[in-house]
Amino acid sequence: MKKALICLLTATVATLTHADEVQVAVAANFTGPMQVIAPLFERDTGHKAVLSYGATGKFYAQVVNGAPFEVLLAADDETPARLVREGHGVAGSAFTYAIGTLVLWSANPDLVDARGEILKKGGFRHLAIANPKTAPYGAAALQAMGKLGVAESLKPLFVQGENISQTQQFVATGAAELGFIAYSQVIKNGRIGTGSGWIVPGQLHEPIRQDAVILAKGRDKVAALALMAYLKGDKAKGVIRSFGYELPQP
Repeated sequence: MKKALICLLTATVATLTHADEVQVAVAANFTGPMQVIAPLFERDTGHKAVLSYGATGKFYAQVVNGAPFEVLLAADDETPARLVREGHGVAGSAFTYAIGTLVLWSANPDLVDARGEILKKGGFRHLAIANPKTAPYGAAALQAMGKLGVAESLKPLFVQGENISQTQQFVATGAAELGFIAYSQVIKNGRIGTGSGWIVPGQLHEPIRQDAVILAKGRDKVAALALMAYLKGDKAKGVIRSFGYELPQP
């Protein structure tokens, strides 16, 4: 009994000794999934992910200026690639962890039709969109409106959010009657949970390939490597799918 207790204590101390912490910059659209994944990651590995949420473009500027982030979960694939090219990311570490889905959403259950025709019909005063210069979902929304031929006519109605979370808040609170947000923000049980929405067809915009990358400050961090491996595992993939994301083909 005593010997077994000593072995248990030794194993516990060893686990704690090797437990690590990783500072993670998370694209705002991935807030929901990461809030589920982070505690699973800590439970399963002993490592802790300390999360900060925001716009990918702003995270880029912060990383370049010395922010202490060790992993970036971006809302695009261009920013991680750029960080690697510029020496701020670890070469060979980037991979696509999710492919995002854009949705036109309103808190009003009767406003947005199933084909998005409201964009052409009008009848609203404000349309929320994330800053297309820093938020890839905002750029995708502009592309979609451009292909639909409504971008210029709707531009005067834009209410611009700093990131996709703020954009969703504009719509949820009524500051804008409708807006382009991430499907992950409103999905519930495999469908739009409240309000009304139109899932924007993927052919209307470039694929929203979301890449993760180990940043220079996380190069030698055990927890950074562990998190990247965890995101590739079945448990994390299940969470990601449940929030309406697609996964890259193997």
